[in-house]
Amino acid sequence: MGRVTERRKVIRIRDGAVSTRPDTLVAEEPLEIRLNGKPLAITMRTPGDDFALAAGFLVSEGVLAEQGDLQNIVYCAGATVDGSNTYNVVDVRTAPGVKIPDITLERNVYTTSSCGLCGKASLDAVRTTARWPISDTPPVRVDPELLASLPDRLRAAQRVFDRTGGLHAAALFSGEGELLDIREDVGRHNAVDKLVGRALQSGGLPLSQAILLVSGRASFELAQKAVMAGIPVLAAVSAPSSLAVDLAAETGLTLVGFLRGRSMNVYAGEERIALQAAPAQG
Repeated sequence: MGRVTERRKVIRIRDGAVSTRPDTLVAEEPLEIRLNGKPLAITMRTPGDDFALAAGFLVSEGVLAEQGDLQNIVYCAGATVDGSNTYNVVDVRTAPGVKIPDITLERNVYTTSSCGLCGKASLDAVRTTARWPISDTPPVRVDPELLASLPDRLRAAQRVFDRTGGLHAAALFSGEGELLDIREDVGRHNAVDKLVGRALQSGGLPLSQAILLVSGRASFELAQKAVMAGIPVLAAVSAPSSLAVDLAAETGLTLVGFLRGRSMNVYAGEERIALQAAPAQG
């Protein structure tokens, strides 16, 4: 099975001095996800939590919604010509009676969501397939001071990042700031899938009282994953995309960007932020 990190020789140049030494790199390998025996998707990921990644991915695609929807997940033996198991192919089996949506078109919409022509279709696809409308969830109120404390706590919990400097992270926090779970991966979207998949496997969906914090920016895809998991608050240390903001406004998701120190921008869902003063107009 692939490791989370690998060692490679590197030539270091420091102030003109040249030396050779091993360096620790984050591992990146493809993972093929099959659904009931049929190939569905391939993602580049950091090995580890592969079953959770696959389950979370299928939550975001509207296939799985609760623990009982999942029958089992297995690595596929004989994934190569010589019959060896690469541990890079997983097959997700749904429970009898679980309706499989037509996700081929939706996947095309999601993966091309940056194009202007399909933006509205992307928003409609998420809105119509979301199992837990965020606007219907019990109210969550988050203090800006609590939000400001979360990036440092996320960074402190990134164990593999300290050794490689090459991983994104996603974490779930309670409304009181308790760290519920954290996952690292070479892909930001994979880290979120691993969180959501673990929640599905433990019967924890919807995550209607959780805050999702991601390293880097908040893309449409990450906002989509938050909405599909019933997460009411998504915060990112960098900028959101325009379509992520549109999706947040459309679904009632609270979206916070540029969360750095005590500064942040609230792009949508400001009713969940315990503001001390009314937002500036204009």
